[in-house]
Amino acid sequence: MNSKFSLAHLTVLGCPPPEMTYIASMAGYDYVSLRPIYMGLPGEPNYDLAVNKEMMKLTKTALAETGVKLLDIELARIFDGMDPKKYEPAMEVAAELGGKHVLSSIWTPNREYYLEKFGEVCDLAKQYGLTVDLEFVPIAAVNSLESTVDVLKTVNRDNAGIMIDVHHIHRSREAAEELAKLPKSWFHFAHLCDAPVEIPTEHDEMTRILREARSYVGEGGIDVASYIHSMPEMPYSIELPNLQRVREFGYAEHARRCLATAKAYFEAHPRKDV
Repeated sequence: MNSKFSLAHLTVLGCPPPEMTYIASMAGYDYVSLRPIYMGLPGEPNYDLAVNKEMMKLTKTALAETGVKLLDIELARIFDGMDPKKYEPAMEVAAELGGKHVLSSIWTPNREYYLEKFGEVCDLAKQYGLTVDLEFVPIAAVNSLESTVDVLKTVNRDNAGIMIDVHHIHRSREAAEELAKLPKSWFHFAHLCDAPVEIPTEHDEMTRILREARSYVGEGGIDVASYIHSMPEMPYSIELPNLQRVREFGYAEHARRCLATAKAYFEAHPRKDV
């Protein structure tokens, strides 16, 4: 199996980037996906590496010592009143650490506004050799495959892409076959996890599972393989926050189980084009 895997920060959000990198290395990951853009959410740690120079130095050391690479950073949200230039320090960090992508999502319903701002984020990221990969989230304003495709086609930036999260696309009731119709050049990485097959009707329950109760791949009810096989082969970032598992096993063992179950699932569901 040649698939490459990244440990997403939300999976081990209590771990600062240096610790997270060593955990990823011990568990066998190829990459880490860091969260250096502080959003100020309740209980969210601040890992702003552009400001915390000591943490930046330790992160760089951890990457060098382990050979783990930085895949992407997050989250360049598009929201009312935002200033794209505030993301530039994090982009500088990503470029310095060897990252390739910036994850983005859209949280304002104002189409004209979000098209303009997403385009500005793409232009800013291009200066640092980074792609900007738009993720649709079921609780966000842009929450469907159709609206995401509309953004990419309208903005028409050569460093813009789409980032499919298995949880989100299942919750949005999108058909896997639709992914195969999209340009392969749009795909740079994807988010892996699983979840109960039943789609919550309550916003709070949708949010709870999304942020703190996802399942190991193969242990939920999502047809993960149908989505993965409809996209090109690329790195898979395992974004699998589960507070109960972390309490039971600790961050390191949770991260290891995330990767072990994903690899076992991939081996049991090989791509037909391989």
